[in-house]
Amino acid sequence: MTRVQLFAGVLTATLFLANHTLAGGFQLNEHGARAMAQGGAFAARASDGSAIYFNPAGLGFQSDASVYAGITTISPTISFYGPVESDPGVKTSMVSQTFTPFNVYLVAPVTDRLVVGIGAYNPFGLGTEWPNGWAGRFLTTKVDLKTYFVTPTASYRLTDQLSIGAGLNYVMGSVMLGQDLAVSSVDLPTSPHVSVSMHATGVGYNVGLLYKPLDVLSVGASYRGSVKLDAKGNVSFNPDYAALALPTGGVNTTIKLPATGFVGVAWTPMKDLQVEADYQFIGWSSYDQLTLHFAADNSETVAPKNYQDTYMLRVGGEYTMDAFHFRAGYVYDHSPVKTEYVDPLLPDANRNGVSLGLGYDITSHLSVDAAYFYLKFDQRVAVNTIPQTSFDGTYTSHAHLASVDFGYRF
Repeated sequence: MTRVQLFAGVLTATLFLANHTLAGGFQLNEHGARAMAQGGAFAARASDGSAIYFNPAGLGFQSDASVYAGITTISPTISFYGPVESDPGVKTSMVSQTFTPFNVYLVAPVTDRLVVGIGAYNPFGLGTEWPNGWAGRFLTTKVDLKTYFVTPTASYRLTDQLSIGAGLNYVMGSVMLGQDLAVSSVDLPTSPHVSVSMHATGVGYNVGLLYKPLDVLSVGASYRGSVKLDAKGNVSFNPDYAALALPTGGVNTTIKLPATGFVGVAWTPMKDLQVEADYQFIGWSSYDQLTLHFAADNSETVAPKNYQDTYMLRVGGEYTMDAFHFRAGYVYDHSPVKTEYVDPLLPDANRNGVSLGLGYDITSHLSVDAAYFYLKFDQRVAVNTIPQTSFDGTYTSHAHLASVDFGYRF
């Protein structure tokens, strides 16, 4: 086994995860309990601090300084039946985990028409952990991915009906991966365990427009540009068998995250009731291959990915009754991953989600929002998987999400 072959097997998987996680599989779209309770259909209103994520132009219609902050708990469940090559009836369940992405938004009017803000949130993340000794241990045992976006934003209301906005995204990310290393050429007492740690940074932008032609109608659109992440990391082995001359050291790559866009329409059909429908585009076709560069011998390897452009459909609504706000929503999320590329790092499938939520105005300045979201993945049958994986089987998945945010208007 050459150095390049070894790194290609381990680190290509690592960087595949970093992007797979950002794709439909575990893209995080819950960046405020009010929006989450409405299926994330919020780009045509964007009426709280989470406008920094959904549509920066929404800040232009916010007249008060405010703070909006909260946390979401995400509890996914994934099971695998297979592999088909040995015993398709064997069920392996992922180790139970709970993840807690957060959001913090600060908004401040500068003039009657100019509003600025800054947000910090986790748009991509999560991970998987499979039991020790499971059939897919040579593909993955544990993965943990974190990203942090910090987004200073400004919005200007051109007229009483039209606002524009823009922001800068500073992105920090880390990924850790563990898997066993298959070595067929030497008889070993135990397989080496590979641990990979990588960190990345990048800069991007987002822009938006919000138009209210009528008191009962608003239209919003936003676009988040792709982000080029420069990733660097190291590899370690345990046991580190001297006879194998296992390489340690650095590797680097450049990852181009996809551009995304929202288009939404919101309508007020009756007093105190708002409904909205959004379409979200994710440009994953830009991710067709991954090139890794190895510092040890100045070599590189290329791995095919061939993702597809994909989309999400969102519908949600809010009904206000005195100090209470009742909310509900639905989302359909189409997977960008072709069947032959599905694997246990983070198995992906088309998903349907339903949400419910409640908001309460504690005082004229202080409010609290809570939301629950259930996400059901379609059963995904992986067949004829690419030679780098060769792990056919069936995946079933679902997730429970709960969120709470507090808002304060000065």
